Amino acid sequence: MEPALMVVGLNYRTAPVAVRERFWISENRRYEALVQLSRAEGIEEVIVMATCNRTEFWLWATDITLAANSVMRLLGAEYGLKLCEWKHFYRLLDETALQHIFRVASSLDSMVVGEPQVVAQVKEAWQRAQKVGVTGRFLDAVLQKALIVSMRVRNETAIGNAAVSIPYAAVELARQTFGTLKDKKVLLLGAGKMSELAARGLLNQGAGPVSVSVSVVNRTLEHATELAAKLGGVAVPFEDRWQHMAEADIIISSTSCPHTILSREEAGVMVRGRKNRPLVIVDIAMPRDIDAAVREVEGIFLYDLDDLENVTDDHGDEREAAAVAAQKILHAEAQGFRHKLMAERVVPTIVALRSRLDEICRQELDSFRQESGPFSKDQDEMLNAIMSRMTQRIAGSLARELKELPEKVQQEQMTTALQRLFHLQTAEQAIAGTKSV
Repeated sequence: MEPALMVVGLNYRTAPVAVRERFWISENRRYEALVQLSRAEGIEEVIVMATCNRTEFWLWATDITLAANSVMRLLGAEYGLKLCEWKHFYRLLDETALQHIFRVASSLDSMVVGEPQVVAQVKEAWQRAQKVGVTGRFLDAVLQKALIVSMRVRNETAIGNAAVSIPYAAVELARQTFGTLKDKKVLLLGAGKMSELAARGLLNQGAGPVSVSVSVVNRTLEHATELAAKLGGVAVPFEDRWQHMAEADIIISSTSCPHTILSREEAGVMVRGRKNRPLVIVDIAMPRDIDAAVREVEGIFLYDLDDLENVTDDHGDEREAAAVAAQKILHAEAQGFRHKLMAERVVPTIVALRSRLDEICRQELDSFRQESGPFSKDQDEMLNAIMSRMTQRIAGSLARELKELPEKVQQEQMTTALQRLFHLQTAEQAIAGTKSV
């Protein structure tokens, strides 16, 4: 079986947030996952792409069945994956996988089409894998091309015009709930980039009284102080959060906490003194910060990542038209790059073939020397040059045939035939034969 590009994962289309957060891989554990999968059966190269919308494994697989099973074993051992939950995952191969990676990098597969943060997330995932040393010439080439395609989409379509994002969608939910954001008190739980983007969106929409623009709560007060200074707001120590949460009109929660930080019971106590004043809580964290049961508390409007998918904006039609144009770019780029990838895929076979032809010619030349020699130095060099030219011509001709075959099936058939005829073992096959889980 020839190596193949493969994507295994789930996203906001195939799994609700409750399932996505179960299989979300925290930043620290992504390194462990990369190392484990790089040593697993069927996998040569791997990148882990984990965001609030998706958990995906981008693989260069020597055996697609073994590779998929290796991913399943990792998720089962580390995250308790059950067989019935495998239905949420997709397995994409070759050109479909390639187009998918291009779509992700170009923000066409995002919950909010055109979101600008995804390019940085793709780069971070690639750089992390490179740092661990689990990518090679195949995935490196794919990711390099994906970022080039993403740049083309941004430059040649209107996909980036009036770009929106997850934080923007959070702002829209708050605006749609209140009608206006003027003079609303805003509290941020978490001092990361997503919190900052959401706060800036709210301030641009008119939220925040003159005296207090926004309050920032974070477990590390120094981080809260830094963000509050950027926003012209105030930092709140984590232990003092309850009073400020009770006074807020809008809470944007985006922490990196691995468990919920607001339960139904705590929310019920928090709203007792609000006198029926509504409270909008937008939870954009992964995993979620707010217990889903908080929705049951009267006066609280809780939204999570799944709710953001239905947010509409004034530029939706423009982005939809841009997405159609962008898809044409992706299709053309994927087709062209696929041929290059197919050519790269047969390089180990070509290298092994050249080596095998050299070996056969050396054996024949040694026999000829024994039968008809000895030869002078000039004659010996001439014989070596003739044999080298012969192997080069034969290997070159077969390499062109392999690389120029238009279909993968034909390429695989010819590759298999060459491997059998010349008793080849490619470098990749040799490595795969020594791997263990």
